[in-house]
Formats: sequence, C-alpha cells, structure tokens
Amino acid sequence: MKATDARDYFRQVFGGSPDVIGSAPGRVNIIGEHTDYNGGQVLPIAIDRRTYVAVRARPDGKSSRIVSHRESTAAEFDVRNFAASGEWWDYMTGVCAAMEAAGARLPQFEAIVHTDVPLGSGLSSSAALEVATAVALGQIVSEPPDMRKLALLSWHVETQFVGVASGVMDQFASALCLEGHALHLWCDTLETEQVVMPDAVLIFDTASPRGLRASQFNERRSECEEALAVLRRSHPSLLHLAAASLDDVRSADLAPRIRKRALHVVEENARVEKLVMQLMQTRTVAGEILYQSHESLRDNYECSTPELDWFVDMVRGKPGVTGARLTGAGWGGCAIAVGDIDALAEAAEDLKSAYETRFGRKPGTWLTRAGSGARIEDAKS
Repeated sequence: MKATDARDYFRQVFGGSPDVIGSAPGRVNIIGEHTDYNGGQVLPIAIDRRTYVAVRARPDGKSSRIVSHRESTAAEFDVRNFAASGEWWDYMTGVCAAMEAAGARLPQFEAIVHTDVPLGSGLSSSAALEVATAVALGQIVSEPPDMRKLALLSWHVETQFVGVASGVMDQFASALCLEGHALHLWCDTLETEQVVMPDAVLIFDTASPRGLRASQFNERRSECEEALAVLRRSHPSLLHLAAASLDDVRSADLAPRIRKRALHVVEENARVEKLVMQLMQTRTVAGEILYQSHESLRDNYECSTPELDWFVDMVRGKPGVTGARLTGAGWGGCAIAVGDIDALAEAAEDLKSAYETRFGRKPGTWLTRAGSGARIEDAKS
C-alpha cells in the first residue's frame, strides 16, 4: 500500500485532493516482553505495513468527517465539542482533543484512513492510527513534526481518552523507528537509541481465541505489583520491578508464583541488554536469547499457549532461521522467527499448512524487515 492509494481514496470519498497525508507503521517487538509496564527495556521494530491518514481542512466551518476504507460506519463531529464514543474513530478524535488541550487550534476537517496494518493481531494498529493522525493534523496547524512529542501525545490518547492501560512502546516504535534499525527504549526514562538490525522477521499469527487474555494480563500486572511491594521492604528506593537484581528476587520472601513472575521480568530486562550488545557487535540477532525469552514466558510468566509453543518448536533448527519466540502479551496472538528472508519465506509456507492441519485454524503470516517510523507523505506547500 502506498500514499497514492490514500490520495485516490480521499478523492473517491470527498472529491479533490487532501492538504496532507501522514503515515505511521505497525510494530512488532523483538525482545522485552512484559518489561514495559515494569519500568524495563524493550526492542521493537516498525513493520512494513502502514496506516495512512489523509486530511483536508474545511474552511466553510462545517462539521468534521472521518471515513475508513475498513469500517462500515463513519464519524461526523464538531472538532471542539465531542466526547469519547467507544467507536474506532476515538483513536483519531482523541488526538484532536489532546492537540486542542495543548493549545492547537484545529479547523474542522475531512479525513480518510487507509491501512494495511493487520487488525487484532497485536501489531499495534491503534498506535499507527493515533500517530499517523497526529502527524497529519500537526501539519494542518503548521506544527513542526516533533516525533517524540507526538508519540507521547498518542500514548496519552490511548491511555486516557480511549482508556487502554498500555505502556509507551507501541507509540514510540510507530513514531521513532528508523528503517533498518530496532528501537532500544528504556520505558522508565523514555531514553532511546537506534540499533542496526538487518535480519528479516517472520510474524506468525496463531489466530487463537483470546477469551482469557485481558483477565490474565491484569492478573500478571497485579502479581508484579505484589513482587515490587515485597522487594521494597528491604530495598525502599527500588523504583520499579525491572530495576531489581536476581539476588534481590532470590533472597526476597516471595511466594513461588510471584517469584517466577519477578524472575521473568528481571531476566528479560537483562536479555534485552545482552541482545542489543550482540546486535551492535555482530549485526545479527542472537537467536538463543530469543529462545530463552520464550522459555521464560512459557514457564515463569505462564503466558504462552500450545499454538505458540508449537511454532517455536517447529522453526528451531530450520536452516537460515536464527531464533524464535512469542511476541506481545501472549495467551494467543503472534510469534516471531528471525533470520534470512528466503529461509523464513520457505518456512512460512510449510508452517501454514502444517498449522492448519494441527490446530484447524488458518494462521496469518507476514514477512518484514525493520521499517521506518511516522512521516509526512505529501503536503501542500
């Protein structure tokens, strides 16, 4: 999909040309799972699937309108008088609200959304929509595109306007990633660095039912908070769980289940640092670290599934495949394999049919390299 598709769709819906087209990618996390909300480190990349938002100001002052090529319902609202609706466009109107609160004076506008970021697969389609909207509307009001500022604004939209208690990783990856690089992000300080990553990535969506995902996720967050509270009895200055040491966790009076959660967070945080160091030295993802991450997510955090384990077991040892693990929250969703793009493409074809035979569901697969973050695609001078 290209910006020309968005421009053509805008003409089809509204006639004429947009004033600006902004775009932002989905993301996938290479390593650093369940570390973000524990103050730890993550290493996402932008994928080569993008969301495009094309906007045109309405000088006639009539109400604003938003249309998406994927949705059957459209939004019509007053840019200075609306509330959250529970509909898909909240990710965009929330950006309007945040920009207005920050002092921007938005005009009424017409906008379309055109995207090939898969929905419901854990690839951050919502963050891509928020960031692409923020980039495009920033251009409308002539604000220089400060991507870090727009990432934070988009995160506040997700957590405060939409009401999803997520970490900052998704919006930061969508806004700040560079082509050919992974984004090393410290979630406590928001410090970032770009790390060259030439390896290709196969994303494998298990299409698993996710009925327990939200409740299990909330339970793990609560368990991590319990671990931190116990650790602070002997280490009162401990800012967050990821800052604890292995000795801290092993010596603390933690229940076995809570200790397992804490061990995963602390060890996973160290795995991010180790993988980044090896990437910088060799420009190749250390596959064994990915396998260690998966084993910890399976055994200590207990958020894997038979389908995710099957994928990791099946790709282990395949020529040209460096490593694999589940990615995202778990309890369904996606896994990744990293390595040579031709080897991954061949593996994907074999795995799709084998998975459908084994589990009776058709998986989604996408091949990607580390892509670029948000940008202005086109704008009237």
